[in-house]
Amino acid sequence: MSYVDGFVAAVPESNKEKFIEHAKLMAAVFKDYGAVNVVDTWGDDVPDGEVTSFPLAVQKKEDEVIAFSWITWPSKDVRDAGWQSAMEDPRMNPETHSMPFDGKRIIYGGFHLVSDV
Repeated sequence: MSYVDGFVAAVPESNKEKFIEHAKLMAAVFKDYGAVNVVDTWGDDVPDGEVTSFPLAVQKKEDEVIAFSWITWPSKDVRDAGWQSAMEDPRMNPETHSMPFDGKRIIYGGFHLVSDV
């Protein structure tokens, strides 16, 4: 059964092009290690909440935009092996490729797919 990793980040609006470059690189890395699909999006209609919201979850600042991404894998086993290999890939080295957002405020998780219609 398919497995999905999901991510939400607050990206400085001025880093949009850097985010797109980062997303393309990450997609290539994860696809090299078994990901079926990698989707990255740039927020357009992401309302602030009073109790919960994407902006609150990542402590979005005034000059930031919400980015929402997910990776689809054929199975959790492929994901676990692929993720481990991706983390060891030199393209993921923070000294040569830095994230265009504050990685301490990203939220992410892994999910078993239960519906795909």
